[in-house]
Amino acid sequence: MSNPIRTSSKPTWGTIPKMLRLSDINTYYGNIHALKGISLEVAEGEIISLIGSNGAGKSTTLMTASGVVPAKTGRVEFNGQEITHLSPDNIVKMGICQVPEGRRIFPYLTVAENLDMGAFLRKDTEGIKKDLEYVYDLFPILAQRKSQAGGTLSGGEQQMLAISRALMSKPKVLLLDEPSLGLAPIIIKQIFEIIKKINEEHKTTIFIVEQNANLALKAAHRGYVMENGTITMSDTGENLLANDDVKKAYLGI
Repeated sequence: MSNPIRTSSKPTWGTIPKMLRLSDINTYYGNIHALKGISLEVAEGEIISLIGSNGAGKSTTLMTASGVVPAKTGRVEFNGQEITHLSPDNIVKMGICQVPEGRRIFPYLTVAENLDMGAFLRKDTEGIKKDLEYVYDLFPILAQRKSQAGGTLSGGEQQMLAISRALMSKPKVLLLDEPSLGLAPIIIKQIFEIIKKINEEHKTTIFIVEQNANLALKAAHRGYVMENGTITMSDTGENLLANDDVKKAYLGI
């Protein structure tokens, strides 16, 4: 976009507890200032979408929240506790799990072994069995192919496996980085239907970074727009879909 979108007034969404909060975050890659003082909140039970062009800083936002790329300054909080400088594995233990861009499953492990890796930090054997049944119910194709190497699955099936592997960690907040990337439209639709189902039935809070702004905002309770490492707008998903600037910049209207 040539001109930055004006920041709208923040929508109110009641007194729902804020599970994840990023406050005045600055993140760098060497000398490159990727995130420039961003602040955002994800409330319990919400689906939040972060949209923006390539290179805007969307993936960096997720990686900062999950501890993969630490913030240089600012504060990340989860359920009121600061986690800014915690390691990624400790952040996963607390209940934040990221599905990375490009899926990054273990290609030489079977579907079942990939799912076992998702539950690696857990000790509750009965809970793991229950969650395994749940993901196989969400994605029956994975149950059919549980003995098949992950790398031999189609792109859509690998995305299903990546989401399922994250669910096996029993996350309170699920971070999804470009879940539609490289997938056929019919598979993208199925993936987003499952995302909403996970939110509604499993009560999982979800934070999505997505190039497909139309689908992302339709699925979201609220959304943020990011440009050049800054948050330029926040509103309900419905209002952002109706916003003329968003339509022109991200919806091709």
